[in-house]
Amino acid sequence: MAAVRHAHVIGWGMAVPETAMTNAELSAFVETNDEWIYARTGIRQRFIANEGESTATLAYRAAQQALEVADILPTDLDLIVVATSTAENIFPSTASLVQDWLNAHDAGAFDLSAACSGFVYALNMASDSIRVGSIDAALVIGAETMSRILDWQDRSTCILFGDGAGAVVLKASESPGGVLASVLRSDGSGGDLLAIPSVGSIDASESRAGANGSKLYKMSMAGGEVFKFATRVVSESVEQACRLAEISVSDIDLVIPHQANLRILQAAARKLGIDVDRFMSNVERYGNTSAASIPIALCEAIEQKRVQDKDHIALVGFGGGLTWASMIIRWGISKPSEQHGSLLNRQRRHVQYRIARWRSRSRRWRRRVNSRVRDLQS
Repeated sequence: MAAVRHAHVIGWGMAVPETAMTNAELSAFVETNDEWIYARTGIRQRFIANEGESTATLAYRAAQQALEVADILPTDLDLIVVATSTAENIFPSTASLVQDWLNAHDAGAFDLSAACSGFVYALNMASDSIRVGSIDAALVIGAETMSRILDWQDRSTCILFGDGAGAVVLKASESPGGVLASVLRSDGSGGDLLAIPSVGSIDASESRAGANGSKLYKMSMAGGEVFKFATRVVSESVEQACRLAEISVSDIDLVIPHQANLRILQAAARKLGIDVDRFMSNVERYGNTSAASIPIALCEAIEQKRVQDKDHIALVGFGGGLTWASMIIRWGISKPSEQHGSLLNRQRRHVQYRIARWRSRSRRWRRRVNSRVRDLQS
């Protein structure tokens, strides 16, 4: 009889841009102030990508950290998934760029779009692939540059969002635990409540006709409706995931929710009957980083020693789609001495990163040469 496979988190990492924008700095060009923003959202600052930073570069940095903690090589990866609403390109995928930069040449790679729920969706896809035996190791990343799709004159949205990336490495194991259960849900009838029109939308055809062009690639949000939706689905989906994992809500040691708004987290804690102290919150420092918010919060929870071996962790995301998703993980952290990669493997990883740059450049050069040769022969 084949051994039962489990998907365990063995590595984690995060990256944020160099520049933080405080509420006071934001109020220099938007009619608002620190007190107004903090009272309604719990946000004090957010990180904003500069010209040299992007969704892919942030994802790459977070991925490198996760591989360091996991102490595995990029060539050990079978799959890379990037959850994002602000992909580097429509295609190629941001995940393919990260795969190339890491030299993870044996890994498949794709992007997943489920807005702020995307990281939990991606983690579910990867863990299911591990459990059925199609892959052994996966890198799952949530990465966003939300600042690039904001209308900086729209006070209802520009105060909320920031940029960043978080990543985890999942590995197959026969040890019980890891990802226990997931709940993925969607209600497309609410798609207009939180949206960013792109090239294939009706707005794009209207812009070609000379109207509504300003709507493209800019976020719109019905804040009140999204708030009501979020406070309802967080508690419901966590309860559903607990039932599937065969645990009770009281067994949860830590809830790591999407960091949208402090008031949403407080309302969800009340509905679940959980002390709000068992909810991880870092929205004050990062704002809403969409698909990146849960892995960033997970990394900080681990750093703050709020995650311990055998703990039951609940991840819960909610956002555009409308989508929402919950996951229960039974944590199995490495021993402290094992959380830092061996010197040999660290050196091998850095060699692979250098090889990746050389390999990518040489392939592009070879394709250009071959193309010119074919042009001369035709």
